[in-house]
Amino acid sequence: MGSNKTILPGGTIGILGSGQLGRMLALAAREMGYRVHVYSPGTDTPAGHIADREICGAYDDAEKIRDFASQVDVVTFEFENVASAASDTAAEVTLVRPAGAVLHITQQRLREKNALKKHGFPVPGFAEVDSLNDLKQAAETLGIPAVLKTASFGYDGKGQQKVMPGDSLDTIFANLGGAQGIYEAFVDFEKEVSVVAARNSLGEFKAFPVFENVHANHILDVTFAPADIGAALAKQAGELAAGIFEALDVVGVMAVELFVTKTGELLVNELAPRTHNSGHLTIDACVTSQFEQQVRAICGLPLGSTELKAPAAMANLLGDLWAGGEPDWAAALGDSNVKLHLYGKAEARAGRKMGHLNVTGETTGDAAGRARAARARLKQA
Repeated sequence: MGSNKTILPGGTIGILGSGQLGRMLALAAREMGYRVHVYSPGTDTPAGHIADREICGAYDDAEKIRDFASQVDVVTFEFENVASAASDTAAEVTLVRPAGAVLHITQQRLREKNALKKHGFPVPGFAEVDSLNDLKQAAETLGIPAVLKTASFGYDGKGQQKVMPGDSLDTIFANLGGAQGIYEAFVDFEKEVSVVAARNSLGEFKAFPVFENVHANHILDVTFAPADIGAALAKQAGELAAGIFEALDVVGVMAVELFVTKTGELLVNELAPRTHNSGHLTIDACVTSQFEQQVRAICGLPLGSTELKAPAAMANLLGDLWAGGEPDWAAALGDSNVKLHLYGKAEARAGRKMGHLNVTGETTGDAAGRARAARARLKQA
């Protein structure tokens, strides 16, 4: 179980979690000749459809996790809400990449912000909130408006509330429901970008081009690449990501979500120790997809080229699109540059990520425009 061990094609990759990220990872792994086992509390899951074996079990069932880990060569994650105890248990019997220590830091917002701050990376002002007095003190120190989040990890805007002038701090604190909170200073940002990158066990690091992200209702709506930022800022974003990977000793793929402030500075918003929604366009637009890169990184293989073959965009497909019946797939695919990726989820619900469209174009504006237009055509009668 040496940390530099290489797992060659023919080996078995174990994935904790079985959603769409696990599905696309399993597709890339099987294409490269690996076997795939997935573990989650569900059955008939997006990743389970592609895997060689789908194991159903709780993340806190140590015996079952140990048995799962004993049958694979390396364990990785497709989402960070897996109890870090599960990765510790798996690590007793096989390689876990990224290591459980990375998961432990990134699945809790306060630990994540404190780790970044300790290593000198730029983060928005924040404060721990364990009491109403803490909240009042934070509001005084960091100002209002701000955002109060639950410290334990949420995603897609879950567990967040805005703090605005005139709001009752008593009510806002009560809304935490006894959970630990993190108060984050308001960031007057110009745009949100992300760096998805990989590092293997030999320390080789490669980042994809910087992605620019547009959100709707706290859920990623459209991503395009390259981001509309200057070359110097793009270089700085890549270097920032490289530093974070090194400091946390990440082996695998991780996304670094960043704010670009109105004054042109970069602030780290969040880390995701896995492949990322904003990286989906790499499947069709880059020499190596983020999922193939994850396989290469966790298996100790040389990393693939992250070169962007053409300006590209990705548009998320949420369950809302099914509200009027089955979307008109043929209409969307009328643009021959549009690539459809569906996740095999049985039930479409409002806000649920069901798939995405990838589009390449002459420019990022062209690609993003075509992605939005293709998505709009899905709903036309």
